[in-house]
Amino acid sequence: MFKKTVLLLIILFHFSVSSQEPISLISWNIRDFGKTKNSDELDRIADIVRDADIVAIQEVVAGYGGAQAVAKLADNLNRKGSKWDYVISDPTNSTNYVTERYAFIWKTKNIKIKNRGLLIADLDSLVDREPFFIDFYIKGRKLTVLNFHSRPHDKNPEREILAITDFLKINASQHPIILAGDFNVNEQELVFDGLKTLGYNASISNDRTTLKQGCDGNNYLNYAIDNIFYSKNITKVESSTIDFVRVCENLDDARTLSDHLPVVLRFSIQ
Repeated sequence: MFKKTVLLLIILFHFSVSSQEPISLISWNIRDFGKTKNSDELDRIADIVRDADIVAIQEVVAGYGGAQAVAKLADNLNRKGSKWDYVISDPTNSTNYVTERYAFIWKTKNIKIKNRGLLIADLDSLVDREPFFIDFYIKGRKLTVLNFHSRPHDKNPEREILAITDFLKINASQHPIILAGDFNVNEQELVFDGLKTLGYNASISNDRTTLKQGCDGNNYLNYAIDNIFYSKNITKVESSTIDFVRVCENLDDARTLSDHLPVVLRFSIQ
């Protein structure tokens, strides 16, 4: 009788895990996300991200217009069939012209929160823009997501990546963790080896995510620097970039939204 009960519990546990609906997360550096975005552009952005469950946004302007743009985007999403909520970080503790905010927007049907997120103060002196993190609860299971925008490629973003890697090592956790953002470094570089040693995997590999100023032949993509890293207790279902440009003729218009493509990861929690 005892063996049958244990076997039944194992089967039920396996079924509940394997039958879990995948979650989709989009990470997107939306250039100068604030009052520069008009109503039409915000609606186009909403159409791009509407199928996701969670959206992590980098480069929300710290001054007037940034918080308002996030609120308007959430309102647009609410008009498209699902209920969404959002949080916006405080401005990062950075110098002028470097300070930004981060934002998370998510569907509330199956995703809950218990706090409004925090900038990681422990990394304040080690990075130009300290990451913003929040704990999501998906059917009661905790998922921590870190949102990060590194300094430019010519200002040693590698040092920041190493600092975040050390932070994750020191603050190791058993629950699932995602690190999403614009790293200004290709995930194939050696600086990410420490993160991978901790059990993190990159969602995409060498996929170019930034837009050129103009087309080179039919090529409008530039650098592979945006990514979503996920811990070992997360199972990737699929991942990709979202190419909202499609053809060279659309490049100028696309760049009014952003000079980066969104990265999307569909996953389940083990």
